[in-house]
Amino acid sequence: MAHVIVTGAAGGIGGAIAEEFAAQGALLTLTDRDPEAVERAAARLGGDTAAHAADLADPDAPAGLVERAWAERGPVDVLVNAAGVYPSIDMADLDARTWDRLFAVNLRAPVLTTAAFARLAMAAGRPGTVVNISSGSALRSRPGGGPYASSKAALEMATRAAALELGEHGIRVNAVSPGFVLVAGDCNPVSAEYAAAIGANPLGRPGSPRDIARAVVWIAGRDASWITGEVLRVDGGSSAGALHLPRIWQPGDTRATPPPATPATLTEGPTS
Repeated sequence: MAHVIVTGAAGGIGGAIAEEFAAQGALLTLTDRDPEAVERAAARLGGDTAAHAADLADPDAPAGLVERAWAERGPVDVLVNAAGVYPSIDMADLDARTWDRLFAVNLRAPVLTTAAFARLAMAAGRPGTVVNISSGSALRSRPGGGPYASSKAALEMATRAAALELGEHGIRVNAVSPGFVLVAGDCNPVSAEYAAAIGANPLGRPGSPRDIARAVVWIAGRDASWITGEVLRVDGGSSAGALHLPRIWQPGDTRATPPPATPATLTEGPTS
């Protein structure tokens, strides 16, 4: 039975990830900042699921979480860093406190949980898997989303760096990058206009938390045992290109037909 830690487990995506692992028979340790919410998440799953409240912005909390789970419930096999904050704030309106908390939760916390997990796994001579939850924002920002996008871009590089160093110890580190996902609740409310604009993708529907959860369970499992340092984009194809832009020319427009090729003229230079 695999022991899995899921941070941000009271959220829509974190909760779905926990449910998917529970369906696979995993032993779960869940964490979230909200004590009541994470207790409810654990109660929904039932069985031998532990819940620990932790504010991952606290410098000591990430390592403490992993060390406690390992000591109390046995070696950890999978670490899923799903906790994140996503304020909407323009770059010109930033202050140090907002920036520092955003990066403390979205970047420093997963890096520190990964480091603690790696130290324990290496000391025990055990393999392990880390999955970080990134975002399509790591590839392209949006108005008001610059700080969040910056944190996720940095997380993807940290994922690759950790994979490079930890692979020789049998520890794989990957990321799953969700596109626009409909999540029940008011943790990240968006307008209908915004949802319609950001949700366009080749497959024609928004994602669900379960879409992301299935990808996380797969990349953490045996079928992906030769994959590390990768970012798996689960976004309906939205990162493939700009679907919302019109064609340069409409079909049938003669201006879109290239001119006929001009035969090349052969010239001879001087001979020696």
